[in-house]
Amino acid sequence: MAPKLTIRDLLPTDWRGIWPFLEQIIRAGETYTWPREVTEEGARVRWVQPPPCRVFVAVDEADVIVGTAKLLPNNEGGGSHVANASFMVDPARSGLGVGRALAEHVLAAATADGYRAMQFNAVVETNIGAVRLWQSVGFKILATIPDAFDHPVHGLVGLHIMHRNLP
Repeated sequence: MAPKLTIRDLLPTDWRGIWPFLEQIIRAGETYTWPREVTEEGARVRWVQPPPCRVFVAVDEADVIVGTAKLLPNNEGGGSHVANASFMVDPARSGLGVGRALAEHVLAAATADGYRAMQFNAVVETNIGAVRLWQSVGFKILATIPDAFDHPVHGLVGLHIMHRNLP
């Protein structure tokens, strides 16, 4: 059963609710290109960046943070009209619609902020759930860079570049 969620902007006190599952995801090394040994402070600096980056949290009915996303320009200058986003959902909440709710919220926020498209630069091809989700909300795989990610279980696998236009 999908939890009732509120998605809101990050508050200064939210990091303590994000770090436990963000650390679990990063240490597993299966979906992000971050160093698996990143420190908490290093992870916070990577995730909570200054504007124009925006960070959101998904909070359940018990006021527990169950997912987070960040939205920022994919490039500077002439490429700043294309957004980039990253998502992390508490693995204990996987498959409950948290990722989809965050995706829909971030796509709406990107559109409202004036972005004309969104691009993901490194979706691990073995992250089937994420690939299916992104395709279900309109993303297309533009290319797959072969052997670009060293997966701890599957060895060298590809990284998808995914894209969709925004209304």
